[in-house]
Amino acid sequence: MGIFRLRAEPCGKLAQICRALGHLCQPQLRNLAVHLSLIALLVRDYDEALAYFVDRLGFALIEDRPLSSAKRWVVVAPDRDAQTRILLAKAVGPVQEAAIGDQSGGRVFLFLTTEDFPKRHAELVSRGVTFLETPRTEPYGMVAVFADLYGNRWDLIGPSPPA
Repeated sequence: MGIFRLRAEPCGKLAQICRALGHLCQPQLRNLAVHLSLIALLVRDYDEALAYFVDRLGFALIEDRPLSSAKRWVVVAPDRDAQTRILLAKAVGPVQEAAIGDQSGGRVFLFLTTEDFPKRHAELVSRGVTFLETPRTEPYGMVAVFADLYGNRWDLIGPSPPA
């Protein structure tokens, strides 16, 4: 429940090939689970963003591939197994450049969840991450807002301490 599923049937040439080979449909094309895989985050510079996400936040570098002389495909994630990852996208032009650090209009934009809030919070503070408030308890758990190197606001969220 809660997972969207779609049915994809081979079409055109692929359908003809499948039929010719005696396949009704490619099984891997049926009932594909859908998930959010990438979130594009506008950055000023690839290398400064990588330094922040890898060295300060402790994220894993998943991929860094040149696409052209000016463009790279740079993906980071909280860990290598994370389903949702961040594409560090270098801003191009004045509209995108103006949105760096304010992709959500001043609201919290991204939510980083941890199983051990006190440990992760202390680790991020020791790495120089700028927290905008002290940790607080909410009905959904412990939370503290921090700003990334560009000013985007994040929530660090974890379970409430045992009563």
